[in-house]
Amino acid sequence: MELLRPAGGGSFCEWKGAARYWDVVVDGAALPRVGWSYPSPTPAFALLRNYIAFYAGPLDHCWVDGEIVTPQPGSFYGGWITSDLSGPFKGVPGSMGW
Repeated sequence: MELLRPAGGGSFCEWKGAARYWDVVVDGAALPRVGWSYPSPTPAFALLRNYIAFYAGPLDHCWVDGEIVTPQPGSFYGGWITSDLSGPFKGVPGSMGW
């Protein structure tokens, strides 16, 4: 948590509710809005409270069980793709209408 600072702005998900964003700051360098959380999620997503999700793309490396993940394509989705997942994945050109 010492590497995070609240970022300005927010967004709204019709299922999860209002999101807030987080910057990651390391040695004075900031990666803006690479994390997000739902401080007061809707009842169906109450388990998300007190968790922060991160976009893998802006970070040098992200791992799941020792495997470096591939960021989900595009800048909208925050998925982390590992070798045990199969697509298609949203985010590639032409996939916004799914």
